[in-house]
Amino acid sequence: MNIGRRTDTYQQKLITVCQQSFMIKMSDDAPIIYGLEFQARALSAQSAETDVIRFFVGTQSLKFDNQIHQLEYDEESNSILKTVFLHSTGEIWHISTSPKDPALLSTCYNQITPDGKCEMHGALWKLPANSKTCSSDDSCSTYPALEHVTDFDTRDSVGELKSILWEPISGNRVISLSDNSFHLWDLSNVVKPLQQSEVVFEQKGRQKFVSAAWNPHHNCNIVATSLDTSVRSWDLRTSQNAWSVENAHGQLVRSIDFNPNKQYYIATCGDDCQTRFWDVRNTNGPLLVFSNHSHWVWCVKYNSFHDQLVLTSSSDSRVILSRAASVSSEPFGHLLDDDDINNHEEGDKNKQISDDVISIYEEHEDSVYAVEWSTVDPWLFASLSYDGRLVINKVPRSEKYRILL
Repeated sequence: MNIGRRTDTYQQKLITVCQQSFMIKMSDDAPIIYGLEFQARALSAQSAETDVIRFFVGTQSLKFDNQIHQLEYDEESNSILKTVFLHSTGEIWHISTSPKDPALLSTCYNQITPDGKCEMHGALWKLPANSKTCSSDDSCSTYPALEHVTDFDTRDSVGELKSILWEPISGNRVISLSDNSFHLWDLSNVVKPLQQSEVVFEQKGRQKFVSAAWNPHHNCNIVATSLDTSVRSWDLRTSQNAWSVENAHGQLVRSIDFNPNKQYYIATCGDDCQTRFWDVRNTNGPLLVFSNHSHWVWCVKYNSFHDQLVLTSSSDSRVILSRAASVSSEPFGHLLDDDDINNHEEGDKNKQISDDVISIYEEHEDSVYAVEWSTVDPWLFASLSYDGRLVINKVPRSEKYRILL
């Protein structure tokens, strides 16, 4: 009787251990949700950090001092550690980080003038040293303020400031994008005030710039801009148009991203609910079109390591991870060695991987204005909706293993 009871107890423990192991595996892919006290639409990964997964979120509050939340993902505990900094100058509409110095970041924010006007401004900030990090559940009575480094004097810009974008390789140059112009800034010496800038282009007429992106190829001398329904690129050496995609979308083009591994390929998205992929050497038509969203698509992002993985976020409150294999650097997956080829049939060698939706993420309840891949972990990304909800998700394991194996 005792032996039988011990056997039953052992079997029960074994079943419990197996169930716990299964739950742990399931929870590994569960999303992590972080809620901010205020509305938000500005999100950026900490580009210069190579060891720790961090994202920055900027808030939009009219009544209280705004904040920048530094959110660090702890893989061991599957949780978020936060550090909050005060940004008391105004609502944050755009945030970006230096690709070289993890302590530097820039913001675009609005500010009320003494005569009651609302103006957009840009500034360079430094994170204060020895800041307190705590779990996402903890609250602090006081927060340190960001250290102001210098302002971007955009009074000569034509139109309202929209974004500040760091050159992705050296980090010594930035572009400030306004409604009808963009300026090139030299950050090689940020000690002196940034009073002078080079006007790269001024757009005449009613069309306005919406977004911009640096081309990481060609020594970062090309910048692409979305102009109403079209996309145009500019050579910074000559301030001349390099190439154009006229009528890239049926409605406003919201976002552009360059394929990190194929120098002539870009992705665009817009208010026509579509994501389109282009070869800028032949812009007669898109190479691939995704129509997976039901409202405006605000953001499109290539995975920096595996360019067949593409993220989009939309006003339909969804984030979609898609596989754009046919226009990626690995349309047939990883190259097989001789031993692997001998084990496959001839017809399977050149079988192209399908373009399709990999996963749809529906943890948000408001417009998802931004999505960012981690610069440390190629399988992890964050998304931000206007209600202040940040969600960290991972690429499904099945897709990860399909790519790696």
